[in-house]
Amino acid sequence: MHIQPTREDLIALTKLNPFERFDDGRPRVPDDLLERMKLVTTEEAWVVLKNNGYHRQFAGNWHETHPGKITVGRAVTAQFLPHRPDYHEAIQQAGLAEGRSGIGGQNSWVIESLQLHDVMVVDIFGKVKDGTVVGDNLGTAVRARTRAGAVIDGGIRDYQGLVQLQDVNFYIRGVDPTAIADVTLAGLNIPIRIGEATVLPGDVVLGTPTGVIFIPPHLALAVVERSEEIRVRDEFGKLRLDEGRYTSGEIDVSPWREDIEADFQTWKQTNQR
Repeated sequence: MHIQPTREDLIALTKLNPFERFDDGRPRVPDDLLERMKLVTTEEAWVVLKNNGYHRQFAGNWHETHPGKITVGRAVTAQFLPHRPDYHEAIQQAGLAEGRSGIGGQNSWVIESLQLHDVMVVDIFGKVKDGTVVGDNLGTAVRARTRAGAVIDGGIRDYQGLVQLQDVNFYIRGVDPTAIADVTLAGLNIPIRIGEATVLPGDVVLGTPTGVIFIPPHLALAVVERSEEIRVRDEFGKLRLDEGRYTSGEIDVSPWREDIEADFQTWKQTNQR
């Protein structure tokens, strides 16, 4: 048995990915697209996903270590199950065969797989007490590896230390002083459930004050371009309102009237950055 799917299985799982891949097969959405994603709102992304049939990609009601910080990165997924002795031993043996056993606890197996601009996304079935996936030491490791953070459907410990970290945000369900216990890693880079969302490895994670939305790689460019188009239209609309050329009712409607749309297209060509 394997802790993580084979490269071939990951490619088959994410076959709509239009970008390059990591060596293990996980989709690698380009860094420049991730940077552009930081200006996208949750609502803008949600509309694009909904219009493409992805209705359950958002999870809300989080606690955050760094409220207000925008988080963007590629998902590295992991799932934990309640401890069962025979299963736990099977996973330990699989980890030993893959050279993971010397790394530390099974939560560290996940952390050691992270790369720059990854977001660790962990399904630990909402467990907070004895479900603390990271404290300030492992949180520092997440920060050093990703410069992004984690989404944990469970808990953390050492909150006072975690909030001092920079360039990172942790979305969590709660805080507890206990260490992680009585759980077993079910898999790394497998499909997982976060709230009502199904998350696949390589999804773009967009975390905002609204919550976290998981964007399939093949829709990432459409999300960014839609957001950028909205920002340009907002700039034009506010300019024309300030000039008194159109009324608020004429601008605050979609689609715009034909003459307003023509005016916008002309303005856009003239002011294209």
